[in-house]
Amino acid sequence: MNEVKTTIVTSKPLQRTLARIELLETLDGDAIKTLENQCKWRRYRSGERIFARGSVGREVFFIVEGEVQILGANEAGREITLAHAHAGDTVGEMAAIDGQQRSANVVAFEDSLVAVLGAEQFVAILKHNGAISFELLQRLSSMVRRGDERVLELSILEAKQRICAELLRLVKRDASVPDLWVIKPLPSLRQIAGSASTTREVAASTLNQLYPRRIATRRGENLYVLDRPALEDFARASQ
Repeated sequence: MNEVKTTIVTSKPLQRTLARIELLETLDGDAIKTLENQCKWRRYRSGERIFARGSVGREVFFIVEGEVQILGANEAGREITLAHAHAGDTVGEMAAIDGQQRSANVVAFEDSLVAVLGAEQFVAILKHNGAISFELLQRLSSMVRRGDERVLELSILEAKQRICAELLRLVKRDASVPDLWVIKPLPSLRQIAGSASTTREVAASTLNQLYPRRIATRRGENLYVLDRPALEDFARASQ
């Protein structure tokens, strides 16, 4: 499969910056400017494919604005969400390093601006910058661990349990109220369902079961977990 051809666009100068890409944060300003000039800048509309599983492209994609979805497929051929990458993240590193085909489909989850860097330039950065190489190793290790968790969940947990497991991954302590747990903001039902490899309707039904039990409550765009142990129990046993 070939990568989708997307028109290279000219963006406003303030948008065309790699200064907020986390992997590159140890580079100085001059090095960042050099990379910006080496990149091709592309916009993708929501739902547009950035690259396809099995394609041969080796470029690295820096997500400057927006959000992209990384998709795999189960044995039945149904697409499942493996992860989301947001502004500041990087995708496509594996193919740049090992020269193999793309291992997943990547689709724009919302309108996005990306900077595309050739594999040779990216590998040169890794060879000459130990801090970036080590950071990338940590990220790839995290991806492997996350993948192992996803495989286990998909094989043994029911859909409602997977929704609760996803909520537990997202929830953080509220900075202003240490005893309170919050998901700020709560992702859309479509995003939660995709991450749990189920439907929007199942995600909505699961959340609606948490509210009357006082396990969680919704306030504006945020979800507050009032009883984390109960949510953990809910994730372990089918309701």
